[in-house]
Amino acid sequence: MPRVQEHPNHPEGGRKYGAFQTEIYKNGILDNKLPTVTTDPNKLEEQARHHLGARSFNYVAGGAGEKATMDANRLAFRQWKMIPRMLRPTTHRDLRVEIFGQKLESPLLIAPVGVQTIFHHDKELGVAEIARETGLPYILSTASSSSIEEVAEANGDGTRWYQLYWPQDHEITKSLLRRANSNGFKVLVITLDTWALAWRPADLDNAYVPFASGIGDQTGFSDPAFRAKFAKLYDNKTPEDDIFLASRQWEADVFSGAAHTWEDLDLIKAQWNGPIVLKGIQHVEDAKRAAEMGMHGIVVSNHGGRQLDGAIGSLEVLPEIVEAVGDKLTVLFDSGVRTGVDVIKALCLGAKGVLIGRPFVYGLAVGGRLGARDVLRGILADLDQSMGLAGIRTIADCNRSMIRRVQYGGDTISSH
Repeated sequence: MPRVQEHPNHPEGGRKYGAFQTEIYKNGILDNKLPTVTTDPNKLEEQARHHLGARSFNYVAGGAGEKATMDANRLAFRQWKMIPRMLRPTTHRDLRVEIFGQKLESPLLIAPVGVQTIFHHDKELGVAEIARETGLPYILSTASSSSIEEVAEANGDGTRWYQLYWPQDHEITKSLLRRANSNGFKVLVITLDTWALAWRPADLDNAYVPFASGIGDQTGFSDPAFRAKFAKLYDNKTPEDDIFLASRQWEADVFSGAAHTWEDLDLIKAQWNGPIVLKGIQHVEDAKRAAEMGMHGIVVSNHGGRQLDGAIGSLEVLPEIVEAVGDKLTVLFDSGVRTGVDVIKALCLGAKGVLIGRPFVYGLAVGGRLGARDVLRGILADLDQSMGLAGIRTIADCNRSMIRRVQYGGDTISSH
């Protein structure tokens, strides 16, 4: 397997991510080698479509209902425009940040995306590896097709967080948290908006849910508490003895259709000894409640439009949430991010970090781990270069003075 090239160091510290642009031109001019994965964010989804079967493509590209929430996410970004400043010392940018005491190379984080094996055989292990080499935190989904332990090994000394789809069974929840904690996952991200699957026509029309056949269930199948429960319920069977039965049991625990409550967070707090982040916050009152409950952070997110159709675009509510709780906890952002400029806009509106989801999956589909790497390097390069062109030298310089809300009648969504 070819080794991923390290980014050159920034002369003043940090990585010079913008150098990826020069690398692309150099490869083309000197070696007649073009990028494997398109650098055009409006063509990336379509390129991935040609590398995936209908079921796999629809699973990642599809959304809830008529995709109104997905549209809202992209339209929200179009309503904010950059206001560049000139004659500033931005020749060298510094993208480094600190989140939850962790010193990070950039404000980008790899969002938790499940069942990555349906996109490429490199799956989570390949992405966890390039996350380390690219300097990005990797957030592992509970719906992974690789175990917690396998991903930790692949990620090595990288930064990794664990995303929890919250089981109803407390013993299984505690077991998952113990495993994540003991394998170097430093931050817990609890997804609140997916205790049941949404109405997703792209999956429904193919009658496809990967978990039903054991795909994306590896976290459960490898968990001691789940295996013990399964054996007790089904005459000492193991998940390997009956994949379909085990899949149904795991789904019943994780996507049970029964919602948790705020009071249930006390169990999590008692079991996890690091920062806890709630993902799926879109209402100011929920953000305030998270702060009152002692949460360390939130992710302003609508699950990329995959859960509630007709919901507000996440960027639309980001400013008011930051104003309400930004001094009490760390506000992160995802949903609809496609470019480096999108990242700048979210940062200017108060986010401290930004999660990238579908784009890296499309890159994974096109070129495996190296395809995912190049998509992420492209977004980082765009972020780096665009900061310089906008007159922004550091992430701390991303503020409201750099953007303005302008609603042009001709603005339309670019891509999902």
